[in-house]
Formats: sequence, C-alpha cells, structure tokens
Amino acid sequence: MLTLYGDYVRHKGGEIGIGSLITLLSNFNLSQQSIRSAVSRMCRAGLLKVRHNGAKSYYSLTRDGFELLDKGAQRIFERDKSKWDGVWSIVVYFIPEEKRQARDQLRQELSWMGYGPLSEATWISPHDLNREVLNIAEKLKIKKHVQVFQARHQGFGDAQSIVSRCWDLDRVHKRYASFIAKYRPKLENHLMFLQAGNSVEPSQCFVERFNLIDEYRRLPFFDPDLPEELLPRNWLRSQADHLFHEYHDLLTDKANEYFNTVLEEY
Repeated sequence: MLTLYGDYVRHKGGEIGIGSLITLLSNFNLSQQSIRSAVSRMCRAGLLKVRHNGAKSYYSLTRDGFELLDKGAQRIFERDKSKWDGVWSIVVYFIPEEKRQARDQLRQELSWMGYGPLSEATWISPHDLNREVLNIAEKLKIKKHVQVFQARHQGFGDAQSIVSRCWDLDRVHKRYASFIAKYRPKLENHLMFLQAGNSVEPSQCFVERFNLIDEYRRLPFFDPDLPEELLPRNWLRSQADHLFHEYHDLLTDKANEYFNTVLEEY
C-alpha cells in the first residue's frame, strides 16, 4: 500500500477509489477482503482518510501518511554523498524502565536513520542528524532522557574497527548482491525482448516496476549510508542504485499508462 501511494497515487492527486485499489493490487494475488482490511488498518493508524461519493469510497493520505512517505523517499533517493569530516554524531540515552516502549521505539528509529550501537545506550552516526533525533525525542516525550554530542575519535583503534563493531556491513552487502543477482537478468532479458521487436503489456510493466520499487526501497533501511571513507572497497550500493534506476526508468511509461487507465475507470 505504501509503495502504491508513494510511487503512484501521491503524484495523481493523492486520492484513489477502492475499486481501483482492488484492481491494481489483485495483480499480486491479493484478495478483495485482504485489500479492504489493509485499507481499514491504515485508516485506523491515521495514514489514510476516506471520502464517500454515493456508494463509492475514495482514500487519500493524511498528513501523517505524507510525512511517512516523505521520510522514506528522502532516505531512499536522497543519499548523502558529501565527504566525511571525521566527526561522529553521538546519541546517549538514560530512559527509565517505565518508558520501555519509548526506548524501544527510539532504538528502532535510530537504526532506521542509520545509527549504529556503540554500546546498548550509545549510538553513533557519521552524519549530523541531531535535528532528526531531537524531533523523535520530542515526539516520544523522552527529550530529557536523551543527550546528543558531536566528537572526533581520538583512539584507540581506527574508524574501520568502529564500523565493524556498530554495523553488520556483510549482511548489507549480501542484500545488495541478492538484489543485483535477481534484477540484472530481468533487465537484460527485458532489453533483449524489446530489441527483438516485441512489446510488453502495460500491466506487466506495472507489476514488474512495482515489485522492483517495493524490494529496492527496503535496502536503504538496512544500509547505514556510511561515507565512502568508511566502506569496504567492493561495496555494491552504487551498482544496485544504477541497476534500479535503469530498470525503473525503462518500465515507467507503460506502468503509468496502466495505472492511469485503472484509476480513471472507477
């Protein structure tokens, strides 16, 4: 649902009828009931709102829904490519047990932002994300229990040893390798099919592009987006990014054609 709204609906007025949702998502072997249940859950979560027009229902993103997609899009498509200045952003928290749920949420948010745990209550990042941390602490009402610092490492050991302690880059590397191994043959076969003078159905392009986006958008949330200076030499992120954008652009026109047709039918 988030992929559909993030890559299609929000760029087409931000609203879509339940009939169109059912048609589009049935391409992925989802039942009408499961789609309606997902919509209801997102409404209860405050991510979608409904508008009725006679017997028809139309669903659009709420402000929280837009903010969630904006944050995700920023993490996925707006990578920090600046040169690292050697300064670490450090988050230290002392959250009492009665606020355990907020503590767990903070850890999850820090992980999504790319922070790594230097110890249980000390997380670090090579990027200046202090404002984002402040916003999260205020939202969770734990601001007085959280401290933020910026510092340079003075010893002992090197930056790579810190990275290996805080992040499992081997796991991230394997995810990129798996993505490339799956989608590079798909791109090559698609290009060969077109070069042979064949045509691909718009609905097929929609399904393939949708799956591509849905799988790719998960990768940045496993990747801490470390500066090049802190990464191993064989890091596959740039290869995966290039592959994604090439295949995504190839599928876009026909995928949009199919989406627009379904959108207008309801």
